[in-house]
Amino acid sequence: MEKFFKLKQNGTNVKTEIMAGIATFMTMAYILSVNPIILAGDDPGLWNAVFMATAISSFIGTFIMAVYANKPFALAPGMGLNAFFASVVAGIAAAQSISYQEAYAGGLAIVLFSGVLFTVLTIIKVREKIVEAIPKTVRVGIPAGIGLMIAEIGLDANCQIYTESGAHTMLNFFIDGPSVTLANMGDAYPQMVLCVITMVIGLFTIAVLSHKNVKGSILYGIITGSVVNWIGTFILGGNPFASLATASFVPPFADMFKYTFLKLNFGTLFNMGWVTLIMTIVSFAMVDMFDTIGTLIGTATRAGMVDKDGNMPGLNKAMISDSIATVAGACLGTPTVTTFVESATGVEEGGRTGLTALTVALLFLSCIFLAPVVALIPAAATSAALIYVGVLMLSAVKGVNFNDVSQSVPITLMLLIMPLTGHIGDGIGVGLIAYSIIKTFTGKAKDVSVLTWVLSALFIVKLFMPY
Repeated sequence: MEKFFKLKQNGTNVKTEIMAGIATFMTMAYILSVNPIILAGDDPGLWNAVFMATAISSFIGTFIMAVYANKPFALAPGMGLNAFFASVVAGIAAAQSISYQEAYAGGLAIVLFSGVLFTVLTIIKVREKIVEAIPKTVRVGIPAGIGLMIAEIGLDANCQIYTESGAHTMLNFFIDGPSVTLANMGDAYPQMVLCVITMVIGLFTIAVLSHKNVKGSILYGIITGSVVNWIGTFILGGNPFASLATASFVPPFADMFKYTFLKLNFGTLFNMGWVTLIMTIVSFAMVDMFDTIGTLIGTATRAGMVDKDGNMPGLNKAMISDSIATVAGACLGTPTVTTFVESATGVEEGGRTGLTALTVALLFLSCIFLAPVVALIPAAATSAALIYVGVLMLSAVKGVNFNDVSQSVPITLMLLIMPLTGHIGDGIGVGLIAYSIIKTFTGKAKDVSVLTWVLSALFIVKLFMPY
């Protein structure tokens, strides 16, 4: 391990790396159930196929990141990108009067094209040039923006203190008052309270243990929150382990081979119209590219893995790992596989090398047999870890000169856009646009490189195009 991953050189050890990998996995394991729900709906065969594709593609991408790039970053099918993929597939099915499964195969072909394009651009180091075109001013805001986005995931998707759908949650309790909230929620109210209690106890456990410099504090916080949630479920008359009684530990390989494995329907692409097809591929490409770039830069910055100019050594290898994972995911049956922001959890636990990623990869692989066990970890318990990591990543703003509008305005916009849209790339795009415009109209146009202007223009098109 020492020779291969260079542990001492990176200031870490085997125990720390493995603990970091477990913590990262536990905060992102939700993708195993969420991805099939978004993409397959009520189709049990397709659900099983997407589940298998999610687990295996996450293993492949993260394994490559571990052994080739030697970075502590984990990969899986991207949230946001999967919802976009589902909407594209539904649009193809409606426009061409074909089944959802046929359209799904066409969507996978689009993802394959974008993955191959990424791989080529990365090999010839175009993506590396794009990273270099992001001004240091904008890069400073990326970790903080990611931090807010991670915390938002913990509050919304995992804990549901509030939801974007406007459903009655704990936030409504404070806004509407107890009587109105109780009347609207009914029997769901005790479960909501249990989720909040789980999150709060987990969060305080992590904070206190971290203050005492206890290694594995985030993992211990997740475990503590899980135990609290299980006990609370029993008190409320439920059984948190009931699902194990009917759970199947046999991997549904047959469904994956039947529904998604190498089921790439290129014929549907040519019926989309060239403009729509090209713009759809470009949309996938830009979102994935800048989400990955933002995650790598933001997490590496927080971990102290960048040089004085904010560049991460070995970035190209990390991006090659990401692009190959997208190709593998398309062949297996899932949309774009990308570097997960939850990797920051493992970094906060001390993960610095590919051994952290290797741990995550092996855990994803084991889930084709142990998915029912993973499902026992309540989402509210992982929300504590996400919120805590988000708070830590906000420290990046201390390097911002808020008296300089060319820094303060782009970064403030990034801090707003990333959590609101759920896309790191959109935040970077808005930051680039604001930076370019402000620099130009304050007499400092020469500070903006040609490639930065090109990227800003592409983002303007991307943000406003109806695709």
